[in-house]
Amino acid sequence: MDMTLIAQTFALALPAMWLTLGVRDNLLHPDLNETYTAQVFSLERMKQEYPEDYARIQHRAVTNRKVQRAAFRLVVIAELLTVIVLWIGVVLLVLSLLASVPVSTARSVAMLGALMFTMIWGMFTVVGEHFSYWFCHEGAQTTHFQMTLWGMANLILLNL
Repeated sequence: MDMTLIAQTFALALPAMWLTLGVRDNLLHPDLNETYTAQVFSLERMKQEYPEDYARIQHRAVTNRKVQRAAFRLVVIAELLTVIVLWIGVVLLVLSLLASVPVSTARSVAMLGALMFTMIWGMFTVVGEHFSYWFCHEGAQTTHFQMTLWGMANLILLNL
């Protein structure tokens, strides 16, 4: 067996598992994350904790609940599609280990899933920067950056 292919399979399965749990929670308990998404969009914490800085960028705030909910739903849809592609990639990598699917096909789908994963977290970081979430949501910013790096590491590994 090809140890690189085995490593790629397990390396892709881990973010697939992690994001599957996140999607599960976003579907079953949307208020857990949607509340924080709304706080970032509205700059709520910044307004309370850093009123002078908030005054300078308050024009960026999105306070319309329909828009906030729609953005959250869009993220959940993107995460769900990403989870599906990640798991298809994992299955195809396993099948390629068994010589049932060409390795190039399996790696291509796996790379698409890893790219989608990376894009979600990279976009969170970019959008979060627009809303200055580093003022009051430092943990989220750190997590999003680490997930972006995790996705990039998978992209590199899948290119070996």
